[in-house]
This record gives sequence, structure tokens and C-alpha cells, in this order.
Amino acid sequence: MKASNHAFLLLALLPVPKFIVDDKRKGVLERRLIHECLDFILEPLKAAAKIGIMMADPAGNVRYCFTPLAAYIADTPESVLVAGVAGDTSSVTMAFSKFFGDPVRHEPRTAAKTLNMLETIEDIDPWDLKAYLSAAAELRLSGVHLPFWRDWPLSDPSLFLTPEPLHHWHKMFWDHDAKWCIQVLGAEELDFRFAILHLHTGFRHFSGGISGLKQVTGREHRDMQRYIIAIIAGAVPSGFLIATRALMDFRYRAQAQEIDDEGLIKLRSALAEFHKYKDAIIRAGGRRGKKGKVIKHWAIPKLEFLQSVVPSIQAGGVATQWSADITEHAHITEVKDPSRTTNNQNYERQICRYLDRREKCRLFDLTTSLRDAGIDLRHIVLHEGRDDDDDKGEDSPVHLLDHFEPVLRLAGAAHKMVNYFKDALELEQGLKPNAPHPFRTFADTQVAFHLTRDPSFKRMTITEACMKFNLPDLEPALTEYLTLCQSGVNIFSICGRRANHSTSQFPSSHVEVWSSFRLQSRAYHVPHEALPARTINAAEPSVKWPHGRCDAVVINVDSEKQWPHSGINGNFQIIRQHRNI
Repeated sequence: MKASNHAFLLLALLPVPKFIVDDKRKGVLERRLIHECLDFILEPLKAAAKIGIMMADPAGNVRYCFTPLAAYIADTPESVLVAGVAGDTSSVTMAFSKFFGDPVRHEPRTAAKTLNMLETIEDIDPWDLKAYLSAAAELRLSGVHLPFWRDWPLSDPSLFLTPEPLHHWHKMFWDHDAKWCIQVLGAEELDFRFAILHLHTGFRHFSGGISGLKQVTGREHRDMQRYIIAIIAGAVPSGFLIATRALMDFRYRAQAQEIDDEGLIKLRSALAEFHKYKDAIIRAGGRRGKKGKVIKHWAIPKLEFLQSVVPSIQAGGVATQWSADITEHAHITEVKDPSRTTNNQNYERQICRYLDRREKCRLFDLTTSLRDAGIDLRHIVLHEGRDDDDDKGEDSPVHLLDHFEPVLRLAGAAHKMVNYFKDALELEQGLKPNAPHPFRTFADTQVAFHLTRDPSFKRMTITEACMKFNLPDLEPALTEYLTLCQSGVNIFSICGRRANHSTSQFPSSHVEVWSSFRLQSRAYHVPHEALPARTINAAEPSVKWPHGRCDAVVINVDSEKQWPHSGINGNFQIIRQHRNI
């Protein structure tokens, strides 16, 4: 799902015609044309799904394969177009607007059901648009008489129209959840609460609030969701807060990279909790129309689509793989950027020529990089049926990326995320003999820390550090810390005011100071995977910030608690009693 991996290619450019008919007939002609184009473009895949085709896997083995349509990444209006149903009808179930707020999933809208409906009106000429549209509307169909998936074996809209996180979750949050909060809390109060949030490196800070934002991107949607529950807590009715939090819980859990049966149960539970308390949103005045009139129904297509998330995950895997982030970005890289190199005439051919040449240049760079690195592809062989012990060889799949990682970076591929857990282990094992001492990277089972090689401030005496950072008791505090470390005492178990009256001296007269460091933790849903590292900052005292400014960090003070299995239990004590550190 990274653009630099070049996993998505431009297959075709669909025409955008102009029809000289009224809007209603123009709409059905546009929909039919799109299905006709997809029918033509995807014909080879249909044939492969029917009779099979010989294809090579990544190891070079030729296999007999079939190609059903597994997923069609689309937002809500496009999914309705693909399914061939009317605009106020679900594309994956038999529900329509009146039932979008029901707390249960309605009967799936299978391909057979839609095709059977089309057969009931086959006596009407499809090009008698007025009569055909009228008959189709009674069946809640869009008027498309030949959907492109009609003759595609093992392909069903109720299955291949998968949840799409960018629009179905993040855009839904902005269109609905955020608007509910603005209506109930008030735009000024909500904006004020966002404005006074602490700044964090890597996260968007909404200094002007969110109520007046225009052209909000998916990244900003995600950043707002990080704060919204804490922002509205204490200022909205409890039922409103529970319903909003349940939706947020559903979205966060559904984005997991791995979901087991227990995770699916929690997903259903979160959605059920929202439906239990959703009326509190209406009672609080959160659902309002453009003129301020209270809306008392739940005719929200994206809300109905949430009922199909769990069945979709069970049938086709986690939903994050079907996000439109990459395909939305592909509009820029595959169409908009190449179009700027054209003379605005016959631009389709020029775009294709540009993409073809760019691909050849990329492959040329990759090949020359491999040659310069001395890698002989003929000697890198993937063997099937290896034992676990065999995977330790240099030509094993586990080590294959180690061969290519530096080369792929030179050729413009995605940069691999740094794993500080791995770096700390290699330092501990002495695999990096040239690393500076003491080590700048260290870790335990759940968190890793990384400092830059050079400190942020030049080497200074402890007295200078006390004055610069306004920490008069820095030396005795550091002395006590070293004493506790040497005695084996858990320093986080010592709470309250420091009570060291020892006369021992700090073993060094100088210190090195860093103003920031990188912190990396494990993924909540996949504990064996490392999350992207975050930067933690601390600014020295200034005129604007007399006591300095620093990021907050939640620290586990109980060795018996283990994240994520213990939740946040054991984490509050250090924040409550050491909030001034």
C-alpha cells in the first residue's frame, strides 16, 4: 500500500462524455458506459476466471490460476454504481435508507438476487430509457442492464465491495461525528479546546480549531480522531460521549493489521454499543440539517456499511488492505503529473508514453544498482519445502530483502522503517563494534529509545546545566538515580517527593544533554511488530516558556503489568505523582 512499491499500475483511462439529454437519462447513460468500459477492459480476467491461466509465482514456479474479483476499492457512491442499485440503497445488503440505522445486518445483496431482478424487467427495451428506468426504480435498481460482473465467475458485489477505510470510516467521522460534536459543544468551545492542546512532533496541531476547516484531507481526519473523545469529555451528555466513543473504538479496532475471532467479537460489541446509545446524539441536538432542523432518523449509508465490516473481514481479510489512500494518490502520480508534460492534445497517448518511459527508467536504475552492488540474481534461489533451520541461509526468503534493501533504496523504492529493537539487540550482541559508547540505542521488551550520536548541547558542567535548564537540584537527583540503579531498586516504584540526604557525589563533573529522542513501542494489535518511532522533545526555559516545555510520556511503573495485555493499568502513578519531572 505504498506508492513507491509500484504495486498499482494504470490500466485504462475511462472516457468522460457529454450527453445532450436531460439529467435523469444522462445519469443512466453515464453509468452504463462505465460498466461497458469495465466489461471490455476486464474481459481477460473473466476468461481466466472461467478456464484458468498459467501464471508464475514470485519463486518462478508456474501454477494453474483462476482470477475471481476479490475486492473493488470504491467509496460509497461508486460502490452503488458498481452494484447497479439506486442511490438510497445499500450496495452490499438489501437495506435502503429507511433501514440504514438498524442495529443488525440485513440480508446480503448477492449477484444472483440483482440479476434475478433484472430478469423480471427484461421484457422492457433497455433503450426505452423512460420505461426501463421506471421499472428499475420500483426494484431499487439504477437502470444498468448489463453490469460488468454479471458473467464473472465467483464474483459477487456483496463480497468484493469491501469496506474502504478512507471514506467509510475517516470521511464518515468528518461528515458526521465531528459535526455532531460541533452542534452539541458549540463551534467556539470545540475550537478553543483543540487550540490549547499540547503540540506533539509528527501530529497536526489545530491552532485555529476545526469548525472552519476546508478541503480536509484523510491525514487530518486521522489526526482529529486522536483527540476528539478527550476534547468533548465532560462537556457533552454521557450517552452522547459513549455513542461517539463506541464508533471511534470500532474504527480503531477495524484498522488492525491482524484480527482474530476475539477481535471480531469486540468489533461487533462496539457497534452494538453505538446503536444502544445513538439516540442520545439526537436528544442532544447533534443531528441537524443545513437549516438547523433536528434530524430524527439515521439514513446514513456509511453507517449501514459498518454492519458488513465483520463479514467482509471474515471473507477477505483485514480491511486496511482495501484503503483508497493509494488509489487516490495514484490519480496524481499516474494521471495529473504526467498530464502536465503533455501539450494538451491527444493527452491519453502522451500520458501512456510518459508512464512507459518512467517505468523503463526505474527498471534500468534497479538493474544497474543490482549490478553495482555485486548481486548476481542467478545465485539467489528460493527453495520450496525448506525446514525452519534452512531459512538461516543467505539465499533464504527471510534474508532475501537484506540483499536488496540498500539497492532498492538507491533505485527509489520505499524506505524501510527503522527497528530500534533490532538495533539495540545487535549493539548488545556486539555486532556493531564501531558504534559510539555508551550506546545511543537501548530497549526492553516493549519500548526502545534512540539518541542521536551527538548531543543537542555541547558538553557542560552540572552547574551550567542547572542554570541553563533551571534545575537547581539536578546533581542530587542524578546521584540518587544512579544509586537506585546500582542497588537494583525499581526507580519508578519510589513515588512522592525525593528524600535523598546522601552526601555521595555524582561521579562526573560534566554532562551531555539531548533535547529530543526517538521512542518506539510495539503495536497494540500485533505485539510482535514495532510501530513507527516518535520524537519526544523538551525545550529549555525561555521568555515565552519560563519553565521550559516538554512532551508528556506515559510510563509503566508496575513491572507486573505488560502492555498491551494489561491496558493502561499501572501507568497513572508516575504521571500523577511525578507530573513536575
